[in-house]
Amino acid sequence: MTKKILIPITLFFLSVTLFGQTVQKETHLFVEKDEQELKLDIYKSDSVSLQPQPCLVFVFGGGFKNGTRDAELYHRFFSYFAERGFTVVSIDYRLGMKDQKAPGILNTKPIRNAISLAVEDLYSATNWLLQNAEELHIDPTKIIISGSSAGAITVLQADYESRDNRPSADVLPRDFRYAGVISFAGAIFSTEGLPSYDQPPAPTLFFHGSADKLVPYNKTRFFKLGMFGSKPLVKRFRENQYPYLFYSMEDIGHDVSEYPMQEFLPEIERFISDWVFNGKQWMTDIYFKDMLRKSDTSTNPGNYYN
Repeated sequence: MTKKILIPITLFFLSVTLFGQTVQKETHLFVEKDEQELKLDIYKSDSVSLQPQPCLVFVFGGGFKNGTRDAELYHRFFSYFAERGFTVVSIDYRLGMKDQKAPGILNTKPIRNAISLAVEDLYSATNWLLQNAEELHIDPTKIIISGSSAGAITVLQADYESRDNRPSADVLPRDFRYAGVISFAGAIFSTEGLPSYDQPPAPTLFFHGSADKLVPYNKTRFFKLGMFGSKPLVKRFRENQYPYLFYSMEDIGHDVSEYPMQEFLPEIERFISDWVFNGKQWMTDIYFKDMLRKSDTSTNPGNYYN
């Protein structure tokens, strides 16, 4: 481990009241890359003890072209878990698709670069948290990564590359593994067909809309190259008996990248408790149909990026 660097890079500390309880928010600079300062926000309840806490890291969405780590739509998610004894961390990352045209199966370089940058920055944030775990009262064996849309792609890709012994993950400590993954409408980019893991992945919670055209629910591929969404990833998990929980939101589009963070908080908490903390070896598929929910299923890469 390198020397602890918590105190010098603390930018500010404030208290915010979220949903009836006081949650402390700190902002830190964790790295500078490409002349950009990348920061993270740490949310903690002021009522928790100083014992090491589980850490829930969040990566925001926005197609790798926009978005912010502190968007209001995420606050309920952050406060819910902060109030339940988690250290919640929301991070910046470089936006590799900013000013880029829509990716396509024959034009994958921009999106591949964007994913690579985001994963690299998530790894940097992870290292910063590990280096400062003692001061932050974080349990380094209980770091769970979560993300929405582009952020969901990032967290799935990050766990995949670390378990598959990719050179990109060499920056992480040799014995470190993420404890769990939570994906709100994510996928993995692969040049080798449906991803396979050299080591079993972290227990993973998948939320995905079956009518999602922006981040594929199924897959978009050209020979072995392509984006593999939740459905084929779950197939791989089941084939290899990797623990997972899959919420397939029937006939819903890319909305699933957001609303489970408002409406499925107890279900997310149970996944963390059962699959991550208690080590349940369950493979669970839930095909969820909300007959009252209307969804815009028209969003696709062509109209989102252009």
